[in-house]
Amino acid sequence: MKYVGIYTQQSSNNIKSVLLLCCFPLLVVGMVWAFFTILCLLSMGRDEYGRPLPFEWDTANALTLEYLPVVLGVVGIWFIIAYFINDAVIRNATQAHPLERKDNMRVYNIVENLCIAGGMNMPKVYVVEDKQLNAYASGIDEKTYAVTVTRGLLNTLNDEELAGVIGHELTHIKNRDTRLLIVSIVFVGIFSMVAQIAFRMFLNTSTRGSSKKGNGAAVGMLIAAVLAFIAYFFALLTRFAISRKREYMADAGGAELCGNPLALASALRKISANPGLDDVSRSDVAQLFIAKPDEMKQNFLESAFSSLFSTHPDTRKRIAYLEQF
Repeated sequence: MKYVGIYTQQSSNNIKSVLLLCCFPLLVVGMVWAFFTILCLLSMGRDEYGRPLPFEWDTANALTLEYLPVVLGVVGIWFIIAYFINDAVIRNATQAHPLERKDNMRVYNIVENLCIAGGMNMPKVYVVEDKQLNAYASGIDEKTYAVTVTRGLLNTLNDEELAGVIGHELTHIKNRDTRLLIVSIVFVGIFSMVAQIAFRMFLNTSTRGSSKKGNGAAVGMLIAAVLAFIAYFFALLTRFAISRKREYMADAGGAELCGNPLALASALRKISANPGLDDVSRSDVAQLFIAKPDEMKQNFLESAFSSLFSTHPDTRKRIAYLEQF
């Protein structure tokens, strides 16, 4: 297995990640077009001999163009709100609190030295009072960028290993990975919420009676729910793919930043044996961790198709890449 090199991997992953991220708005457009196309198919008339009339694509396209700006506007507002509150949601989910310089000079010295070496501003430092081992980066801009570590990580890793982990997280920040992942998380959440709302409206409408108008509304809501679920499924795949690719790139950048790939490999071995943060039940937040909590319950898709539905690449493969430097 030959390692392709830090900059080759970074360039390749950046291009692929941007392409994957473009899939999200395309899914919104495709979902709206499919909704009106199916409605037009179901409402097709018949001629005097009972034969279906030709399908009018212009009608479906016209309805899509008419309602698409409204849908994109609502999704855009929803996205902006979720985007800017996501950082607070992450901190609340992990119960992270600020780590002051006076509380741990060792950590601050490591972070400062790595930031100087990487030519970047120093982010905030947070700690989670967890005896197990994990870390993550978060934030969307210079005001909110932060590196968070568990207490167990600080107590278990030596300076070289801790520098490798923090270098990994700083690479996430430097490459704007945290922003990219939050974008993907928000889009997935939007599709999930739309599917749930549409399905609940279908259930409410279908139980109100059997009028023609009520039946038509129920069918429309059912179609919307099915399409939103399909979009959610593909958005979830895209989110997982983005997350896996970014972890490999952060490993490469972290190894370069700390100057000791074997130390990061050693840290990953220790973390994978006891990754912690098991109390964080949200898989979208756990996606940010350097290693997924081993006790986090997998859903059916994750357990049946681990290669597609995993938020993190296999730790053994990550270690094998690092050991090739």
